[in-house]
Amino acid sequence: MHQAVGALSRLPTSDDAGERVELTVFSASWRDRLADSADPLPDGVGWIDRRIPFRTLNRAWRRMEWPPIEMLAGSAFDVVHSPEPLLIPSRDAACVVTIHDLDFLDHPERTEREARRDYPRLVRQHAHRADRIVVPSAWTAGEVARRLEVPPGRIAICRHGAPDLAPRASIPADGHLLFVGTLAARKNVAGLIDAYARLVQLRPEVPPLVLAGAMPDGPAPDWRTRCDRPPLAGRIRFTGYVDGPTRDQLYAGARALALVSFDEGFGLPVLEAMACGVPVVASNRGALPEVVGDAGLIVDPDDTEALAGALDRIITDDALAERCVARGYEQVREFTWEASARALCKTYREAVAARGVG
Repeated sequence: MHQAVGALSRLPTSDDAGERVELTVFSASWRDRLADSADPLPDGVGWIDRRIPFRTLNRAWRRMEWPPIEMLAGSAFDVVHSPEPLLIPSRDAACVVTIHDLDFLDHPERTEREARRDYPRLVRQHAHRADRIVVPSAWTAGEVARRLEVPPGRIAICRHGAPDLAPRASIPADGHLLFVGTLAARKNVAGLIDAYARLVQLRPEVPPLVLAGAMPDGPAPDWRTRCDRPPLAGRIRFTGYVDGPTRDQLYAGARALALVSFDEGFGLPVLEAMACGVPVVASNRGALPEVVGDAGLIVDPDDTEALAGALDRIITDDALAERCVARGYEQVREFTWEASARALCKTYREAVAARGVG
């Protein structure tokens, strides 16, 4: 969301319809999160902070739809945009929500406790009440229209922009295979490890596998103990959560990225990888084919042999890897934060018109 706010703030003073766009970020926390942030808000963006525990406020919004944002902010707005699938209560403003994916409907056990309780019950209701719904991909738009029975005309696709990462001079011959993301079940880490184990048996000199992301709360999954036993012992590195600079270093040293999720509303790691010249192996599920295009290898995440074969090809066929890198640079040019910001501005105007605000 921070990137989108920054892109909106960099647009010309007036949007395409000649209307001034003024942004205000609302935050609620006992601590001064934004003031202490290493990534502060852009110039010209307002900030309203209330010292209220966010969990308490979120619970009141979800269960009572109170208090309205105007009461907390001491100001009126034309549009109130929630970065999650549930509306922020408002007296008069047009309301916009963001739906990244619908995994919480299929697998509520993968979400935090409050979302597990509230999302299946409330998201459909709020989607029907929202003036506009923002989604990051055409695939998510189709899922929202079909499964939540929302008219397609009320759904706006605002794709993420590519990060500004420096291209690499070449693919490192001694680079690692890389996964970036939370080590959650829907990311199919177990399937990736199965495929990597096949690859180790086929090619003992295979590069190490780096899993860059936090492990979800709860008992360790079965695949975790496998990584400490032959033939995988010593070959797989777990980094835990990584910050931006560490993530960039991991991309710089990667032979290839593998993201073979069962479901992705967008799949930002593949865009990050392509932006800095890392070949990509991705699954054919969710929005991943839409983001990767023809710039990577697309596989069925349930087919271990196909996944192992794709990983083998990307690390042994230098010509293929270089073609993927070249096409990746072309593909990321289709994803800009300016285009996303303009799509958001258009969405806000449509929401205001639908609500009759102003």
